[in-house]
Amino acid sequence: MQDTTQLDPQLDTRQSETARTRSEPRGCLFALSQPPLMIFLAVIGSLLLMAALHDLLLL
Repeated sequence: MQDTTQLDPQLDTRQSETARTRSEPRGCLFALSQPPLMIFLAVIGSLLLMAALHDLLLL
């Protein structure tokens, strides 16, 4: 009689692939690709640019 408690690893590889992708850590580039963060950084960057231009040109 065959032992059916162990699964053949070649039967279904989709589960192992999805488990492998879920365990991988996401880096900084993933965080920077989020739209709310990019909008926040653009607003902060534009405020810093306006302050720098004000200091250089008007003062």
